[in-house]
Amino acid sequence: MYELALDPAAQDLLFREARTANTFTDEPVTDEQVQAIYDLVKYGPTAFNQTPLRITLVRSPEARERLVKHMAEGNQAKTAAAPLVAILSAANEFHEELPALLPHFPQAKDLFFAERPVREGSALLNAALQAAYFIVGVRAAGLAAGPMTGLDLAGLHKEFLDADHTPLMVINIGKPGDAAWFPRSPRLAYDDVITTV
Repeated sequence: MYELALDPAAQDLLFREARTANTFTDEPVTDEQVQAIYDLVKYGPTAFNQTPLRITLVRSPEARERLVKHMAEGNQAKTAAAPLVAILSAANEFHEELPALLPHFPQAKDLFFAERPVREGSALLNAALQAAYFIVGVRAAGLAAGPMTGLDLAGLHKEFLDADHTPLMVINIGKPGDAAWFPRSPRLAYDDVITTV
């Protein structure tokens, strides 16, 4: 079997042994930890080097209460109890940053992203890529992530975001607690997914 360059223990940490956490300890997640995560995952590739992902850290009890009411019933208790909760959204006006992020091709801002519907589609796709990197980064920090889309996205949008941002998901973050994991669900095999033409 082919051996990957990444150490097997790191492979386990990031993928094979990692799960969506449903319970957490009360150990806090610091701003320094979140900054270290972001400073790693910001290098994940996106189209035109765009960076549409926006992360809103829900830290205050008042903001947590406002958020929990928008979560699906099965997600409310764990969201209320998680050490840190992050709202991930896509910034639809990301193109304004492109001249700085893509200095060798600053005209991409107007050439490809002048129309709002095009920007929204690109922001959604690339912010979703960045959200996946963020989840892997949380795992790389030795923390567990509990990403959720079981919520009232329209209500969340109205409560926390403006018209220039599209909500993607909510992620609970922390050290896994007791009985944090559901049993591992099956995955499709190589032959079910890979086609060669």
